[in-house]
Amino acid sequence: MQYVYILQSLKYRDKYYVGCTNDVADRLRRHNAGQSDSQSRHSSMYGPWELVVQIGFEDKAKAFAFEKYLKSGSGRAFAKKHF
Repeated sequence: MQYVYILQSLKYRDKYYVGCTNDVADRLRRHNAGQSDSQSRHSSMYGPWELVVQIGFEDKAKAFAFEKYLKSGSGRAFAKKHF
């Protein structure tokens, strides 16, 4: 199972992070520990984080496509309205 997740900064309430992983709890722990990889520097700058939503996908390609959508302008508007 692959999960798309949205985090919200506890310190900067207007900052969000969208990611994709197969272990949301571990990924949240790593974001909050400041263990960011080259693609999640944003998360280390605005932590600590709380989980807003996680959505599971059986198909890894669909999960990555949805993550990409949520990072687009219309995807951010969708997330703001629904989550």
